[in-house]
Amino acid sequence: MKKFNKIIFPLGILFMFAWMSCKTDKINGIAEPVKDITGSWKIVKATRNGTDLFSLLDTNYYNLNKFRVDFNEGKYTLVNPLPFIVSENGTYALDNPQFPFKITFTQTTGSTTPVSTAFTYPIVNGVRTLTLVFSPGCPENTYSYTLVKVN
Repeated sequence: MKKFNKIIFPLGILFMFAWMSCKTDKINGIAEPVKDITGSWKIVKATRNGTDLFSLLDTNYYNLNKFRVDFNEGKYTLVNPLPFIVSENGTYALDNPQFPFKITFTQTTGSTTPVSTAFTYPIVNGVRTLTLVFSPGCPENTYSYTLVKVN
């Protein structure tokens, strides 16, 4: 019995200290910053139905390198337009400024019906990217543009 007490008592004390040392710490979350897409963005990757457009298109007709979309204070401007979700300048809005999953474009001329598309804003290889997936007109053609901010 003494041998039993020599083993159980220290184990009991060890268990009691371990149990008393366990406490739940509340972790105060860090506020997610608002995603800021303000600036001029250029295409670095473009696909149509999974086909790479940079290798496919005649650069004299569609120069992907010259296309820009400028976002500024809720407005956007298209520079050297390409097939895009909208064809005229207008306004834009993110569905959630901190965790955006959708961006909505509204042209100021032509069709003023708002058009929304999937929106991702990841950091790839240390660079913030903006990816838009859309079908401009023909639902059989799905475009995916990956843009980076022009410095």
